[in-house]
Amino acid sequence: MKPTDFAYHLTAYLSKYLPSRIGISHNTILSYRDTFSLLLRFCSEGKAMAIEKITLGTLQKNLIDEFLAWLETQRCCSVSTRNQRLAAIHAFFRYLQLEEPEHLYLCQQILAIPMKRTANKAIDYLTLDAMKAILKAPDTACLMGRRDLVLLSLMYDTGTRVQEIADLVVADVRLENPATIKVTGKGNKSRLIPLMTPTAKLIDQYLSEFNLKHVAYGSYPLFQNRSHTKLTRAGITYMLKKYAEEARLLHPELIPKVVSPHSFRHSKAMHLLQSGVNLVYIRDLLGHVSIKTTEVYARADSQMKRNALENAYQGVSPSEMPIWQQNNDLLKWLKELGR
Repeated sequence: MKPTDFAYHLTAYLSKYLPSRIGISHNTILSYRDTFSLLLRFCSEGKAMAIEKITLGTLQKNLIDEFLAWLETQRCCSVSTRNQRLAAIHAFFRYLQLEEPEHLYLCQQILAIPMKRTANKAIDYLTLDAMKAILKAPDTACLMGRRDLVLLSLMYDTGTRVQEIADLVVADVRLENPATIKVTGKGNKSRLIPLMTPTAKLIDQYLSEFNLKHVAYGSYPLFQNRSHTKLTRAGITYMLKKYAEEARLLHPELIPKVVSPHSFRHSKAMHLLQSGVNLVYIRDLLGHVSIKTTEVYARADSQMKRNALENAYQGVSPSEMPIWQQNNDLLKWLKELGR
């Protein structure tokens, strides 16, 4: 059977255009792939279509609308997930309108499908005391416990994403003064992050203990599992949840019910902001493209807002009520007088 135009362009998009021409990260490509896997499943199971017969002309706006509704109603996806899937579809059709101009009208129809509004979620960050409690949880009497302590300390100190931590190799660490670490983030963009002295010492001890200081080991994963391969995002997330649960047993008032690797990233940003660090420096540390993304932390910190308002407050309102308003009997008499 001759391949359809949809099969041809989707294959070229996922296997050539995204990784080679615009350098999209592997995880983003997997996310886009999963979106189209779900779309094909919907066409097959929900619309009784033969997958091998699906063409670009099949993918009309009403079909995409039904697919998005199916995600929410049948798969119980959140609005955020629905929007994420739609963003992947939008990206494909933006590519398609350049490759197949004869389908420009179809592309514009699908690109016009709007994102749904979502409620702004509160930023889940930990207090300094909560962070200290979690970092005390690893058992430093054993080798893996010491590895976990170094990993969690580094993740908080640098405010890195969990995938950025997983992708680190030994050569990314520079322990000479000033100590830094090279992190490769979204879009394969790298940034240098300074290491605080305590964290640099922990890493130095860790490299020595795991025999990773030799130059030949520069391409080795910085954090390895028992099979000597790099830790995965799922593995790091599992590790963090385990220590968060242990800390919660000792300090239930400090540790929230949900603690994720991104909580560490949010916590570092909030703690820097509360210490008076400029948003520009926080943006560079986190690897944000725009400072508007970083401003969410300033909007989220209610204590800083209160402090700013109190510092700027000028006494205009009277501190005491007039004496006649304090006389409840007089007020009652005046109200009854008008009846």
